[in-house]
Amino acid sequence: MAMTFDQIAWLPLCAGLTAAGVVLSFLLMRRRGAGAGLRGLAWSLVPLAAYLTGALPAIWKMGTAVAGFVTGLVFSPMVWAGIGVAALSAVLFLVSGVLRRRGRAARPARSERTASAPAAAGSTAAGSAHGSPNAPTKPNPRPLPSRRSTPAADDDLGDIEEILKRRGIT
Repeated sequence: MAMTFDQIAWLPLCAGLTAAGVVLSFLLMRRRGAGAGLRGLAWSLVPLAAYLTGALPAIWKMGTAVAGFVTGLVFSPMVWAGIGVAALSAVLFLVSGVLRRRGRAARPARSERTASAPAAAGSTAAGSAHGSPNAPTKPNPRPLPSRRSTPAADDDLGDIEEILKRRGIT
């Protein structure tokens, strides 16, 4: 049977807790100094202050509500099933995010390959439709400017540029 708020003698309980705290605070002050003793005294006065201000009924209601929630959570199989479903949902969200990221990374590489082949074929077909079929294509009169600006950059980045060109990355 659970106790109700009215069944407990609160004044002797709060006064006893405060008295025990004051004695322990005095011993703490002698052992660790005035700062520790004063901090202990401050904590010791809280139960008596709660009784004198009338805050104990509110504290009692909050404590019983929290205790009822925790015991209902711990001892209820339905709550544990709900926690399991929530955990499964979280795992599925994480996995779907990873799969979506992988899908986005793979798509541009495929689409660039397929888009560049028809575009190249279309440009040659369009060029032959507008001009004569035997007309030579004009080379670009200006070569592309080199990326190398200084000899020091050439020494440092030459090997890297060479590797990138071999792999077809420019």
